[in-house]
Amino acid sequence: MYLFLEYPKCSTCKKAKKFLDDNNIKYIDRNIVTDNPTKEELEKFLKLSGKDIKSFFNTSSNLYKELHLKDKLSNMTLDEKKELLSSNGMLVKRPLLVGETIVLIGFKEDIWKEVILNG
Repeated sequence: MYLFLEYPKCSTCKKAKKFLDDNNIKYIDRNIVTDNPTKEELEKFLKLSGKDIKSFFNTSSNLYKELHLKDKLSNMTLDEKKELLSSNGMLVKRPLLVGETIVLIGFKEDIWKEVILNG
């Protein structure tokens, strides 16, 4: 069973959800805005993904741009970045698919097929 974090109005999230449904993948659906990831969850996601925390930022969001995070992130500590991401789900890149041993950030169908279906 996966945890699927999405913003329901996001077209990419809709495509990812369709992919999961079409392939009979079981998941728990969670709105990333009304129930954004906690700092503790983000720490777990970071470890599982093996990615840099920058990968978790939604760089195309209006909020990211309004806060000038492109310029500020390099001067922030890891803890400050986690705190920021956990403060507002709109800052988190979506969708996120979290399994026992994996975290997929964003939706790229070929990668999801490889990891989930061919795993």
